[in-house]
Amino acid sequence: MHDFPTFRLIWQTAAMIAFGALGGFVATLAHVPMPWMLGGLLSSALVILIWAPPFLKDYDFPLPFRTGFVALIGVMIGTQVTADLLAMAGQLPWTMGGLVVFVICAHLGNTFIFRRLGGYDRATAFYSGTPGGLMESIVMGEGAGADIRILTAQQFLRIIVVITLLPLCLSLWMGTPVGSAAGLPAASGHAPVAPQALVLIGLAAGLGLWLARLIRLPAAQLSGPMILAALATTTGVLDLHLPIWLIAAAQLVIGVSLGMRFKGTNLALLRRCAWLALVSVVFMLVLGGVLSAILWQITGIEWLHLLISFSPGGVAEMSVVALSLAANPALVGLHHVARILMTVVELSVMARLLGLR
Repeated sequence: MHDFPTFRLIWQTAAMIAFGALGGFVATLAHVPMPWMLGGLLSSALVILIWAPPFLKDYDFPLPFRTGFVALIGVMIGTQVTADLLAMAGQLPWTMGGLVVFVICAHLGNTFIFRRLGGYDRATAFYSGTPGGLMESIVMGEGAGADIRILTAQQFLRIIVVITLLPLCLSLWMGTPVGSAAGLPAASGHAPVAPQALVLIGLAAGLGLWLARLIRLPAAQLSGPMILAALATTTGVLDLHLPIWLIAAAQLVIGVSLGMRFKGTNLALLRRCAWLALVSVVFMLVLGGVLSAILWQITGIEWLHLLISFSPGGVAEMSVVALSLAANPALVGLHHVARILMTVVELSVMARLLGLR
């Protein structure tokens, strides 16, 4: 009898993944960009917000399941570290400097948007406006007296709007859906993946995650496996290929887990937060686009790669976007891990200066 809750969690998760897969399949037929992620997100959100079935009443998407797929993505990004990325080492001080400017300007601009347009109090506007560090912002904001319902909604909506809006805009700009099944071979190749390679990917993911948590790296579920796989690849220990189906599965799991964030959400509150999130995200994407254009001229790094590196979605979500676009996922992953670290440092300093701790 003690195994019943575990069995219930498994079939609940399987049901949500099935709903997400159905949405992903429909999105693929409709040529939606990032179909498995966006289709999974939309279908699971609709299940939660419109249907709200009784069997999901006590259900939360299992974090370890999502973490496992994020760690696998980290390994795949690490295997993309090549001599070309190492050759960019001299340009990274420029891009990292640009990232510092982005974090500060994005946070200040978002705080203004939420304060003036949203009418939020100082603490809620300040902690809702961070361009990263989701959990740190929520924890610190709650301690500072921010409205935790609004803060949580705005932070999750930031990620959801970015990963929805960016692929759509890129699809319109490029004239073809990005991140679709048709686009994945460019990132993954058609070569079949041997079972032993999958085992090695799994081992690298688990070991990298354990080591990263041991030394407390930011975004440990992604950064640890990424660094370990990068070291193994550059030293010639591993030569792994990226299976298309694994990228699609990661898109699906991440999309469904994001859709589940709408559980228990007040629809009136969601409507209020959604339009502010859209204004905030458009502001940050324009800011990131301008900085990317400047850095493109200085460093020669492709503008699209820089834009994805400066887009303030979640680390895992933006890494999947980069993999799907073959947009130098190692470079993108590195910048998003750095963005989180910079945001947490900036958040702590600014909170102390403004008396919002």
